[in-house]
Amino acid sequence: MLARLALAFAVALPSLLAAPALAAPDGGSYGLDDISRAVAPRGKLVCPDVPLTTYRGDVVRYQTPARVYTGFVERLRRFEAVVAEVGTRIYGRAPRKIRHLGTYNCRRIGRYPDLVSEHGVGNGIDIAGFEFGPLARDAALPDGLPKALRRGFSVSVLKDWDPDPAAQAHKARFLRALTDALVARDDIFRVLLGPAYPGHKNHFHFDCAPYRLVVL
Repeated sequence: MLARLALAFAVALPSLLAAPALAAPDGGSYGLDDISRAVAPRGKLVCPDVPLTTYRGDVVRYQTPARVYTGFVERLRRFEAVVAEVGTRIYGRAPRKIRHLGTYNCRRIGRYPDLVSEHGVGNGIDIAGFEFGPLARDAALPDGLPKALRRGFSVSVLKDWDPDPAAQAHKARFLRALTDALVARDDIFRVLLGPAYPGHKNHFHFDCAPYRLVVL
């Protein structure tokens, strides 16, 4: 069902993004909603001029700084708060680092060369995984987890979304609890793509495009 929905949406995507103004899918407003994503399919690409900032993370730090649209920073803070809450619930602590593969990158969408990517306006982030530090000595490890998880460990979208061996199922549980929590919120990301979407086996792509699309 999700694959068919994604395909149907993809057919409509070029005309949607070329529109200068789209109704916000969450009923709210966002600073980039009125910016057209339409560009020439070939030749030198000039991305829309938007204010950018370097953001390192406030609730949970990013492994490398994120270069993003200034209005995207608050969405990232809310994301970090969800990451911390889910990490604490599953593992007894929040991760100490979020690993990402990229933020601002002035480029076209691969399958739609007449559209600028949300990365081209600093409005997207590709999340590869999470780094957890050791559990505090006086903190209790949640029931059912192996004692080895008192030490530091990592969670990877590529390796742990469909884990093998099954002993790592707690990592898939963390990733799915996180994406479930993000999908349930309409004030963080509008587009959430994961391993079920072509080209996303090793990361989650999150952005605030002026439409709603969830394929995880």
